[in-house]
Amino acid sequence: MERVVALGQKVLPRGWRDFGLQLTIWFGFYFTYLVVRHLTDHDPSKAVMNGLRVISLERHLTHHLYELSVARIADSSSALLTAAAWTYWNSEFTVIGLTLLWVYLRRHEAFSRFRNTILLANIVGLLGFWLMPTAPPWMFPDKGFVDGVNHSSALLQTLGNSYAAMPSLHAADALIVGWFLVSTCRTIWAKALWAIWPLWVWFCVIATANHYVLDVLAGIAVAVAALLATTWGPRLFGRLRAVGPVIANLL
Repeated sequence: MERVVALGQKVLPRGWRDFGLQLTIWFGFYFTYLVVRHLTDHDPSKAVMNGLRVISLERHLTHHLYELSVARIADSSSALLTAAAWTYWNSEFTVIGLTLLWVYLRRHEAFSRFRNTILLANIVGLLGFWLMPTAPPWMFPDKGFVDGVNHSSALLQTLGNSYAAMPSLHAADALIVGWFLVSTCRTIWAKALWAIWPLWVWFCVIATANHYVLDVLAGIAVAVAALLATTWGPRLFGRLRAVGPVIANLL
């Protein structure tokens, strides 16, 4: 037991208790996601109608479904399509979990903002899933979409949300991960890799017919809003705390 405690003091920036707290926060969010998934799955007809509305809006704005063009690019190579499917499967909890752990252990000064930005973006996304459940492109083969991921698998049925297209949390989280890893990594090659990461994820989620272009744009907006909130929110709060006693004295 003493060795375990000593290991925690050596490896973990704030010991086992804080590390356990971070795990509780992360898995607490995950189980919240499952609850929201259960609620949104109860109204598939609404989700299908919202999906058709997105398709109609994109056709009205651009006179073309660019998702189909992206999908054709992925279909041109089995290796590319496999890589896109793998990225779709792992860009959320696997990559996010590993990058959160790395930042926690190696760049701890950036961890709180990284965690808070991810959580804020995902909370906004969950609210979007609840208010606007949206069937993804792969549910509309009659529109030309081809499912690039095996959605019939038991794992995806258990862990996934079939009607969580709008906004794309894959797109939002990829941008947040890329932003923080570019700013915290110290080598040029690592910065370049993580700068490309959001672009690659956006390509993959569209190529596999899991998200519309509008979903991705909405996800980017969510990510930018979360980044701005976690940057300016604490500063604004600090200023309000500083001004509070002054106003109290004046009154």
